[in-house]
Amino acid sequence: MASHIRVRACALIIENNSILLVEFNDHRGLHYNLPAGGVEANESVIEAVMREAKEEASIDVEVGPLALVYEYAPHLNNDKYGGVQSLQLMFDCKIINGTTPQLPANPDPNQTGVKWIKLNDLYSIELYPNIQEQIILYSKTKETITYIEEQKLERYVKIDD
Repeated sequence: MASHIRVRACALIIENNSILLVEFNDHRGLHYNLPAGGVEANESVIEAVMREAKEEASIDVEVGPLALVYEYAPHLNNDKYGGVQSLQLMFDCKIINGTTPQLPANPDPNQTGVKWIKLNDLYSIELYPNIQEQIILYSKTKETITYIEEQKLERYVKIDD
């Protein structure tokens, strides 16, 4: 049975007062997104963040804490971004292994670049979703959200009488 909510895993990468974004040019014009995409079957959200960063920006990342959560509910937004409800989990990530962000060999359709955008310039671009304010606030406070993974929880030990 398919879920009625699509879960998207996102890499929020901030370095030197700049954020790494994926650039697209399509019917909406020039716009930007975090490196992100849907979680696939038999894949954890953390694994999806790492895969999407590699696929969209050619980088390896260390996935840190959950930074932001965004929900798109079509029925509350006149289907602005289509009819599929989604939940985006944005994790604070760091680039590792000396990889350099760049356009991948096989980019997504309409992907035109991978760019560092100064946080001060965020309001001058179209970012989907329109979360510039939340990103800037997060960059200042680093207040995270607790993300709990079942496989990391302590197991109950049954005691026999």
